[in-house]
Amino acid sequence: MYIEQLQKYKINPWSYFPLPFLFGLLMIYNWSSMQGVDSEVLIKQYIKKLGVNMTFVALVLPLSLLLFIVLLYNRYFQNNSLRLLTTSRAKIDWKRILFSFFLWGSISVGTTILAYLLSPKDFIWNLNWSQFLPFLFLAVLLIPLQTSFEEYLFRGHLLQGLGLATKTKWVPFLVTSFLFGIMHLGNPEVDKLGPIVMVYYIGTGLFLGLLTLMDEGLELALGFHAANNLIGALLVTSDWSAFQTYSILKDVSEPSVALQIIGPIFIVYPILIYVFAKKYQWSNWKAKLFGKVQPLTTS
Repeated sequence: MYIEQLQKYKINPWSYFPLPFLFGLLMIYNWSSMQGVDSEVLIKQYIKKLGVNMTFVALVLPLSLLLFIVLLYNRYFQNNSLRLLTTSRAKIDWKRILFSFFLWGSISVGTTILAYLLSPKDFIWNLNWSQFLPFLFLAVLLIPLQTSFEEYLFRGHLLQGLGLATKTKWVPFLVTSFLFGIMHLGNPEVDKLGPIVMVYYIGTGLFLGLLTLMDEGLELALGFHAANNLIGALLVTSDWSAFQTYSILKDVSEPSVALQIIGPIFIVYPILIYVFAKKYQWSNWKAKLFGKVQPLTTS
């Protein structure tokens, strides 16, 4: 019903495409302007000029503000409510958002502690309270807005629009996952690990798309994405990551394809899917992920 519910409001499917199109042009411009530029070196130059916190703000604030453009566009140009953009339930389920956030946040903290205990030489203790506390404030303020923008644009606005336009589930499921992955082409991780890292980004898009379609709403994806970026930024930084921050630890090891890609995509995400499926009693997998958008019946 996440896509189907919109049919009774007779929203023009083509009205869903200007925002993703304009954002895509912006991403293409940014990516093309980065050709031949080492993104890791560029970030270090920004840090030297602006400082760590202001470089973080410069990276995250634009996406955080774009969230409000997506919400305002849906509200005033499409006469679409925040609830319809978020969920098929009668109201937004904050318990789902918090459960997903704390589940993934706890796993992230636990695996980081385990990695530190097993290989302490791979980390430097980076905590400085006078630096960490201002960053903590900025991260808590901006990162949930940034991650919510990506969820509302890709798995909310665009997924619903493609579903209405094509009358399918599989087209929005696959297309939004691919575009979500491509959005990260300019990240320093791509320079460090190579194009293979796109398996992680596209795979994460598929994972979040699956959560949205199977659970008939964005709540689980919103919680997971916020925890992934926020807890990650607060816990661990590195010289090759997109967020170089005043985190608690600094990872000085060489990144591993097995650790960065294979582990999350083929081990961790399936376990999380199993947990969510059991807790929320998911069913009709084939129809929800690859079926057609069924017309609403009138009584």
